[in-house]
Amino acid sequence: MSYSGAVPTARSRAMVRETRHLLFTVAPGAFWIFIFLVLPSAYLMGVAFMTNGPYGLPQMPLSLDAFERLAGVGFLGWSPGNLYTLLRSLWQTLVSTVLVVIVAYPVAYYITTCREKWRPVLLLLVVVPSWTNQVIRAFGWMNLLAPETPLSSLAESIGLVAPNMGLYPSNFAVTLGLVYNFLPFMVLPLYAAFEKLDTAQVQAAQDLYASPVRAFWHAVFPQTLPGLLAGTVLVAIPAFGMYVIPELLGGGKGMMLGNLVANQFAGSSNWPLGAAGAILMLIATFIGLFAMRRIGKRLGGGEEVVI
Repeated sequence: MSYSGAVPTARSRAMVRETRHLLFTVAPGAFWIFIFLVLPSAYLMGVAFMTNGPYGLPQMPLSLDAFERLAGVGFLGWSPGNLYTLLRSLWQTLVSTVLVVIVAYPVAYYITTCREKWRPVLLLLVVVPSWTNQVIRAFGWMNLLAPETPLSSLAESIGLVAPNMGLYPSNFAVTLGLVYNFLPFMVLPLYAAFEKLDTAQVQAAQDLYASPVRAFWHAVFPQTLPGLLAGTVLVAIPAFGMYVIPELLGGGKGMMLGNLVANQFAGSSNWPLGAAGAILMLIATFIGLFAMRRIGKRLGGGEEVVI
């Protein structure tokens, strides 16, 4: 009888120790997320439903004025300016992500086909530019795309830009900056997927006289889909809320949602409107993640790709 009573006690003590160990392990990360993610998000949600007071500071009573202003409704009537900014952000994100995928696929494939001793060097060359401050890289592109530079002179000779205008500032410069900035975030997941590639499926497709396009679509693409979806999330979500690149390379011509939000907290002094824009970015992020999971499940043959 004494032995049967001691077993649950030992198990309960082991469970208490395991639970305590788990709490001590998870608590620092959970505390960090609560302080720097949950509390700021809750504060933004509260500010977004307040009224814009003197000097742009939020005040009571609660209202939906910020969301109406975000939709373009003002005291002079309706204006599509904010909606244009939202659509421009979506379009820039879509174009930049597609271009990053087009560039990253052959780069990642080429690295996996190189000798094993050269792969870390090539990956380092891809990653090294991201170690430099984003502002410095943007200033570098400003110098490369300015008027009377080789790239601008070439575009001027082709007729893409007017004389002495240059490629900066423009939406093209913003797109180029986004592609350059987020390329490593797509190359690395695709490289990891290519390393696990089953070449027997590719060879089987070639033996069945499949064209290169069909062989890629049926043998390569399904195997690299997890890397593609992970890279898309790492590229599209930060690009949608990007501030530095549109601010510097756009020169006021390529404002995106991140610039709109930042301006409300700084220059325009309308904190509720800025908070409403930040909430819109969070909603767009959740919608994008949900869509990517659905696409991964569909393209993965009924097997959901974890993002």
